Amino acid sequence: MNAEFMAALDILEKEKGINKEELIQDIESSIEQAYKKNYGNDQDFEVVFDRETGEIKLFSRWLVVSDDVLELSGSEKKLQDALEISESCHIGDVIEQEIEPKDFGRIAAQNAKQMIYQKIKEQERKRIYNEFVEHEGEIITGSIDHVERKMVYVDLGDSIGFLPLNEQIYGENYKPGERIKVYILSVRNQSKGPEIILSRRHPGFLKRLLEDEVPEIYDGIVEVESVAREAGTRSKIAVKSNDPDIDPVGACVGHKGSRIQNIIDELGNEKIDVIKYSEDPYEYITNALSPASVKEVLINTENKQAYAIVDDLQFSLAIGKEGQNVRLAVHLTGWKIDIKSTSEFKKILSEHPNFREEFSKKDEHVEKLVDEIKKEMDALLDDSAGSGKLDMDDDLFLSELNDNNE
Repeated sequence: MNAEFMAALDILEKEKGINKEELIQDIESSIEQAYKKNYGNDQDFEVVFDRETGEIKLFSRWLVVSDDVLELSGSEKKLQDALEISESCHIGDVIEQEIEPKDFGRIAAQNAKQMIYQKIKEQERKRIYNEFVEHEGEIITGSIDHVERKMVYVDLGDSIGFLPLNEQIYGENYKPGERIKVYILSVRNQSKGPEIILSRRHPGFLKRLLEDEVPEIYDGIVEVESVAREAGTRSKIAVKSNDPDIDPVGACVGHKGSRIQNIIDELGNEKIDVIKYSEDPYEYITNALSPASVKEVLINTENKQAYAIVDDLQFSLAIGKEGQNVRLAVHLTGWKIDIKSTSEFKKILSEHPNFREEFSKKDEHVEKLVDEIKKEMDALLDDSAGSGKLDMDDDLFLSELNDNNE
C-alpha cells in the first residue's frame, strides 16, 4: 500500500460517494480476520492503516501475566518474556510488537482489493435504489434489452427494469433495442441489487402520459380526478378545471384531438374517453356513460347505487361491448350503475308506480330518527331563548345533534 493507493481512495470517495474512512476501517477488519484464519484465532492482533502513506502494519498484542502461570493462551505472555519486548511493562499491562508474517503483503493487498470492490458494488446498489425509489409512480424511457420467458427486460441506463407479463399491454410486441416508455410501479431493495418493476397497464401510466402531454395539468389548472382503464382496449378519464374559463376536456383532447391522439398512439390505439368530472352524481354518471346519451338517472346516495335510463337504441352503446362501457363507468365514478332501456323502465313503472320515490328515498327508520332529533333541538332552542342561556349539557347536546345531522 502506498500514497497512490490513498489517492485512489480519494477518487472513489469523490466520484462514487464512498466514505473513505469507513472503507479503511473495513479493510483493516478484513485483513485482521484473514490473518487470524491463516495464523490462528487464539492470537490478539491489531491492523493499523496509516492514513497518510497508505502503509499497513500488523501488531501482535499480549496481556502480561505472572511467571507462575503454567498454561498460556496465544494472547498472554509471562512477565519475564514480556520484559524483552518492553522493559517497563508490569503484570496486567498489554504490550504489542510489530510482526511481519510471511505473505502478509499479499494478504493485505487481496483483502483491500476485495473490500473496495464490495464497497463499490454496495454503494452503486444503494445509489440506484435511492434514485429509482424517489421516482415510483413516474414514467421513464428506456430501451428493451431482451425478452425472456415473456418477461421484458428494459435497460434504464444505470439498471435493468422488469416488465412482467401481467403489466404488459395485450397484443404489444417488444423487440430488443426498441425505445419504450414505462411506468415505475415499485422498487424493492434486494440483496443482489434493486428490483425495479415496470408497467404499461397501470392506470397511473395513462395519467402520467396525460400530465406530460397537457400543460394545463402540469400547471395545476386542470386536474385528473379519476382514471378507469382496461389496458389495450379502452379507458375513461374524468377531469376538472380550476379555472372557469378553461374547458378541461378540450384542454386534454387538444386542437383537432392532437394531444389525446399522441397518447392513443403510445398505447397502441387504445380508445380513450375524456369526460368532465362533476360533484353532482347525476351529471357525473351521465358523463361517465358517454358516448351513450342518458335520459334520466335515479340515485340512492345511501348505497351509492344508480339507475341510468337510456333510449332503446342507446342501450347497447351504454352497456358497451361485453359490458365494457358501463364497467369502466362504475370504476370511474365509484357508483354501482344499472342500465335500463326506456321500454324496460316503463315496464318497471307499470308494476311499481312509485319506483322512483322508493329507490331514491333514505331508510325510513333513519329519517324518523332525524325528524325526532330536529324536534328536540327546536324545543331546546325555544327553552334556551326564554331563559337567555344554555348550560354546558345543553351545549354539548346541540353539538352532538349537529354532528348527527351532518
